Amino acid sequence: MAIARRAGAAVTGRVPPLIGLTGPIGCGKSTIGRMLSDVGGMVIDADRLARSVTARGEPTLAAIRGRFGDGVFNPDASLDRAAMAAVVFEDPAALGDLEAIVQPAVRRRLEAKLAEPATLDVPFVAVEAIKLVESGLAERCDEVWLVECSAATQRQRIVARDSDPVDSERRLRTQGGDLSDRLASALEGRVRYRRVSTDGSEEETRERVEDALADLLA
Repeated sequence: MAIARRAGAAVTGRVPPLIGLTGPIGCGKSTIGRMLSDVGGMVIDADRLARSVTARGEPTLAAIRGRFGDGVFNPDASLDRAAMAAVVFEDPAALGDLEAIVQPAVRRRLEAKLAEPATLDVPFVAVEAIKLVESGLAERCDEVWLVECSAATQRQRIVARDSDPVDSERRLRTQGGDLSDRLASALEGRVRYRRVSTDGSEEETRERVEDALADLLA
């Protein structure tokens, strides 16, 4: 079990199992996170943490300005997220630089969140993170769920929620169509994982989630 490696967790008492949620954009990680929350789990959204550490007044903004300049900031000194995305999605090196600035702050807040369940009565904890594997967080999990769907479903969902079709295509191109397979390959032999499809109706997805959770907690 990965429980003993969780920084900040109490060494006595029960620590809930930790599920990692990851996978391509538009495939339903947040939907599955919501379903897990509905059945009593504690769900931590790493993307939401990333937004919090880049909010106006946060220390990370000085480093972001120093690396990327004033062009990625609004007049009120808040981060212009659309401008920032336009830069990093076209430049892998720039994306790496941004992650090097933001991820340490995200990790500190995540560690604080992961310490909370040691004193809370929750049956499990789930962390939703698009960079779960790359960040090394996957190895802290008792099980990783690769959330995936067909390419057609993914494109339909992304286009429906994004008003800019050019941005949608850029996001899909940046991740690549084989991301699920690459993640599975990276996890193979290192971390227990399962692939969870969100194709079909929401009720069908909920049944898959409940089956997977029952299997994990058994």
